Amino acid sequence: MAALGCETGAKLDSGVEPARAEEAPKDVKMTAYMHGQPSRFLEDAKLRRQMIIEIIGKKFECLKKEMIPNMYHITLTATTAGCTGIFTNFTFRNNFKVKHDALKTYASLATVPFLSTMVAHKLLVIDALYSDNISKENCVFRSSLIGIVCGVLQTNSLAFLKNGRLATKYHTIPLPPKGRVLLHWMLLCQTQVKLMVIPLVFHIAMGVISGLHYYTVFESTLEKTVPEE
Repeated sequence: MAALGCETGAKLDSGVEPARAEEAPKDVKMTAYMHGQPSRFLEDAKLRRQMIIEIIGKKFECLKKEMIPNMYHITLTATTAGCTGIFTNFTFRNNFKVKHDALKTYASLATVPFLSTMVAHKLLVIDALYSDNISKENCVFRSSLIGIVCGVLQTNSLAFLKNGRLATKYHTIPLPPKGRVLLHWMLLCQTQVKLMVIPLVFHIAMGVISGLHYYTVFESTLEKTVPEE
């Protein structure tokens, strides 16, 4: 019986695997490594973030450099719109025979088209081109439409309203009959409206040239920034 007990005890002892002394130190080492040192994933994320920040910074620097000729071109286009406003005001003042408030009308007809043309080109063409990637045809169309609206339609409307109001106030021309006010003013200004064909053609051509210029600058900016990525 003693022999059987010894044998069964020996079998039980042999069946149970002894705990390895190396397991606890390995767990301690892993926990120490995880808590004491940053993981490779975090290091890669930091490196990628730094690279993205550098690329974005280079893009912004390149865009700022390329925006300088664009601003010069916008200023030139806005100046032509202001000159058209001065020419339109001069034409309508002679037609209505107005000699009062010359400085006020000339100042408004020069500054309003100038500012509206600059703002419209900056928001509708430049910003849209660098953010939404509009096509070349759309860029040219927008630039031409801004020239027509801000350079011709706006200047004619302002000159007609301001000088017509002054003509009515100071009675420099005979008042229109009742019920035919619009027809009377149209017949009175038909010569000046025909003359506005010249600035209309000029602003359309200027808009086409400006749109092509903006798109060319945009393409050159993309060629400079894409290889750096």
